[in-house]
Amino acid sequence: MPQDERAYLMRYPDVNGYYGRFGGNHYPPEVWPALAELASTYQALRDTPDFQHVLEKVRIGLQGRPTPIHYLENTTQEVGGARIFVKREDLNHTGAHKINHCVGFALLARKMGKRKLIAETGAGQHGVALATAAAYFGLECEIHMGEVDIEKQRSNVGRMRLLGAQVVAATAGQSALKEASDSAFNAYVEQRDHALYAIGSAIGPHPFPMIVRDLQSVVGREARGQFLSLSGGSLPDHVVACLAGGSNAMGMYAGFLDEPNVILHAVEPLGKSDQPGEHAATLSFGSPGTLHGAQSVVLQNEDGTPTLVSSVASGLVYPGVGPEIAMLHEVDRLNVASISDEQVISTFFRISKAEGIIPALESCHALAFAIELARQTPSSESILVNLSGRGDKDVDYVLTNYGTGDSRSS
Repeated sequence: MPQDERAYLMRYPDVNGYYGRFGGNHYPPEVWPALAELASTYQALRDTPDFQHVLEKVRIGLQGRPTPIHYLENTTQEVGGARIFVKREDLNHTGAHKINHCVGFALLARKMGKRKLIAETGAGQHGVALATAAAYFGLECEIHMGEVDIEKQRSNVGRMRLLGAQVVAATAGQSALKEASDSAFNAYVEQRDHALYAIGSAIGPHPFPMIVRDLQSVVGREARGQFLSLSGGSLPDHVVACLAGGSNAMGMYAGFLDEPNVILHAVEPLGKSDQPGEHAATLSFGSPGTLHGAQSVVLQNEDGTPTLVSSVASGLVYPGVGPEIAMLHEVDRLNVASISDEQVISTFFRISKAEGIIPALESCHALAFAIELARQTPSSESILVNLSGRGDKDVDYVLTNYGTGDSRSS
């Protein structure tokens, strides 16, 4: 990565793993040596020719990178206003951006002499990606997934098992992403001598948010260069990503954080309503707190425990955000918006029928916001959306609960 493109990335986090007042390491002390080993190994390896060569080889050959930027011409013409472009992370092998950091974690595990990868997953995209990376690098794989999501995302569960992963059901609480994260962490504590925790988003204690962001920054770097090329030297006016933990968002933002004229939009799940327990819009309704080993912004009860959360998109059912996202929000670098389940489903049908692209329900949050933004923005401006995943995993759920969407809204 050229040094001028790393100006922001080289400043954060600080030596203690903080992004402003957020971040740090709040895991139990018995895990600190394992995290220190991971941090030192990553710092030593990340810029070496050998590490970068293997990473690039896998990204090209296994993943199918680079992914293209595509103009949503039909939707733009129908809506009017600004032009809408999408970064096609859904075209990655396994169907989402998640594989960008999964191959990196697998390579780190092999370099560290670990024989197993452990992680959580919500919608199953991270689980499938990690199982794929583990198979490629000859590692064992253990994926923790909420019992509710195992039923909802059966096709991804089947893929994980076909790839050789063990799928462990998390049955506590809401049996969703937070509980899967708790379960995966407990398994990692027990197996840390021979396993590496390949966390699923830009969350958790240092060095996880940094590693995930760095490995996902390929999205933003590619997008920046591609957009400059197709626009004749101009950057997008708006960059949009859906938000829970922040892996796809930080990956896309990484290419534009040092560009003050590019407005960065973070789109949260409003779920069923703005009432507590019916959404997962952390930046909109949360407060500073500690979750999964890091200080961040959390949706929490008066006693500091995380609240119940809700979203039609399994990958966004999380009561927190990554610490770097929390910092960017606090310094007013992000414009925060929220999109309801109803808008998500409408957009799922709309993009499928208008563009021939079936987007993941997670990505539909960003797309729905971009459509509304385009309506309010001059046609001279451009909007770039991170289409973070494809919706194959969601088809059965949507058809069962919402039909085929033949009466698509305008």
